[in-house]
Amino acid sequence: MQTTTITAADLPPIIQGGMGVGVSGWRLARAVALTGQLGVVSGTMLDVVMVRQLQLGDEGGHIRRALADFPSEGIAQRLFQRYFIPGGKAPEAAFRSSPMVGFPLSRPSLELSVLASFVSIWLAKDGHAGRVGLNLLEKSQLPTLPLLYGAMLAGVDVVLMGAGIPRQIPGILDRLSAGLGAQLRLDVTGATEEFTAEFEPNTFCSDAPRELKRPLFLAIVASAVLAESLRRKASGRVDGFVAEFPSAGGHNAPPRGALQLTETGEPSYGPRDEIDVAKFREMGLPFWLAGGFGTKGKLRDARALGAMGIQVGTAFALSEESGFAPELKAKLIDALRSNDLTVFTDPYASPTRFPFKVAQLPGTLAEPGVYEHRERICDLGVLRETYLKPDGKLGFRCSAEPVADYIAKGGDPARTHGTMCLCNSLAASIDLPQQRANNYTEPPLITLGDDLASIRALLPEGGGGYSASSVVHALLT
Repeated sequence: MQTTTITAADLPPIIQGGMGVGVSGWRLARAVALTGQLGVVSGTMLDVVMVRQLQLGDEGGHIRRALADFPSEGIAQRLFQRYFIPGGKAPEAAFRSSPMVGFPLSRPSLELSVLASFVSIWLAKDGHAGRVGLNLLEKSQLPTLPLLYGAMLAGVDVVLMGAGIPRQIPGILDRLSAGLGAQLRLDVTGATEEFTAEFEPNTFCSDAPRELKRPLFLAIVASAVLAESLRRKASGRVDGFVAEFPSAGGHNAPPRGALQLTETGEPSYGPRDEIDVAKFREMGLPFWLAGGFGTKGKLRDARALGAMGIQVGTAFALSEESGFAPELKAKLIDALRSNDLTVFTDPYASPTRFPFKVAQLPGTLAEPGVYEHRERICDLGVLRETYLKPDGKLGFRCSAEPVADYIAKGGDPARTHGTMCLCNSLAASIDLPQQRANNYTEPPLITLGDDLASIRALLPEGGGGYSASSVVHALLT
């Protein structure tokens, strides 16, 4: 087994957050890595993003460049022939769907996840020696093993994981790096027996390397108690932590105890939810602080507290290299310039029931009229809940799917209130919306952190945007 040539203590002080669906794409991760900091690719819905970009004609030929370097030409060719459309699809045509993940994963779904992860990390690392990481959600378990394997084939340096308790991941990285098969126990509602997802490198691809570099593993956590539990009980070596405050964008850890809402309807965080930085220092592992650390001087403050550095998402989210649709990015910047943008921590928006930060931009799913007009549909299924059906098999349900379907699967009707289809709306935010019947286009949804001041401080006078390298420069100042 090849071991990592670096430790977490060798990583740079700035970690770029792995945001949304495609917002932290390979272009942003590469731009940050070129500055000497850790660029991070968001692993959420990589398969959907890649097949839709292929159907748009793969502008610049980047996906094709990466596929040409994949160990199995046959696997790469199957994907290319199924989804690539020379010159791109017609604007009014719907995207051809990628297979929804199931249990066990079908062969096409397995291949697609491996390829999508490989392509994204390969492109992020292309042409330089900087460090690149992959960010995954513990809540989205079924594609985890092939996504990890694809990233490792491309030489990923770091795996970061949050939105749950990723105890199994370190040991999985150990096994995959040694060319061995790996298993992931699934969280199944209502199950008393154990269900596991499996991945066998030798069965998947006979041409793949027998040994791979073992990436570092950083767990994204919201408390020192969870960090200590992972340090002691994880299946392998945890290399460090990202300690995330609730002001960070995307999914936040729920407040401890029963959910209580503020006057504005947001989750109420109290003293029990504060991060005890001193406890992180006592653990002796490197850690980075995240959530509200995107402005000048915050890196200095974090290091004074004993942290290796900071993880920053929101400041990078509207940089020129981020994946947000240019039109949406311009609207967000205009709203920020006029102090006309707010971020709401929605306790119900995400099907995971984790609080989710939603930027209140007109024309997006955050607008009540847009939300009410959208027909509920679940055709991507990334955040579905896995549950045990009466026949003993696994089923999948999502509180954002049609209410009658969700209830028929045993779902609690109360959970459908206010739930949004993050899968389709986040894809729309990066200019990859699905086209529906009657010329209806899926609306976008924007997630940002509370630290909007970090973006305002970067905006040049007289208009225009800013680059990822300028974010890094400001943070290091």
